[in-house]
Amino acid sequence: MNDFAKQNSRIDAAISEPPDLKTSLAAYIAGRIRAINIQWLGFLPLLFFFAQAIYYWRNGSLGNMLWMCNIGNLLLAIALFAGHREMIRATALWMIPGLVIWFLYVLIPSGFVLSSALAHAGGFIVGIVALRAVRVDRRAWLYAFIWYLVMQAVSRLATSPDLNVNLVYRIQPGLQPMFGSFWQFWLLMTVTVAVGLWAIGRALNSIWPAKTISGPAPQPADLGRAGASAKKS
Repeated sequence: MNDFAKQNSRIDAAISEPPDLKTSLAAYIAGRIRAINIQWLGFLPLLFFFAQAIYYWRNGSLGNMLWMCNIGNLLLAIALFAGHREMIRATALWMIPGLVIWFLYVLIPSGFVLSSALAHAGGFIVGIVALRAVRVDRRAWLYAFIWYLVMQAVSRLATSPDLNVNLVYRIQPGLQPMFGSFWQFWLLMTVTVAVGLWAIGRALNSIWPAKTISGPAPQPADLGRAGASAKKS
């Protein structure tokens, strides 16, 4: 019996008890509706991802899809569809610094591109809604940081040095005089990322604290209850 079947069995058993039949049934239906709404939200970052993919495919630079926010939209969509709490937190958390970086280093110098705006501004909005629903535990920043390290390795192995995806090959233009070597820049960037994610995670944990730090991935009804708790906060 899979997890969804087990969850449904527990729900069916709970609502079959005569004393609380009406209350439990109403809660069950409300939870299902809210959970479906959260899962349907996954179609938005999926749309943002494919919009960016089409843009880069036309420009012959698909390697740029491995930038954190671009690939993050795909993983956020998968996490929402699967109801994976930790994955939602890790990907959604990255949308916050990603929006700032996009604004400073893409939008201002290069101008507005619709697909890019959807991936970053749109991804940020979806991420905030998702974080409010599933809440934020004290380890969320660590999941996001581990994902960053993984993408650093993947970008180094799978992309062209010309693209400098996730800054894995060269120092950010304009900062070269501040560093004697690329690895000095990379080490400082990595420490800054870790501290920044920790600070964001702590701030969000104080706003939308999760009741548990770890545990099994939520089922649809669990996401529904999380959404109900978020509305009360």
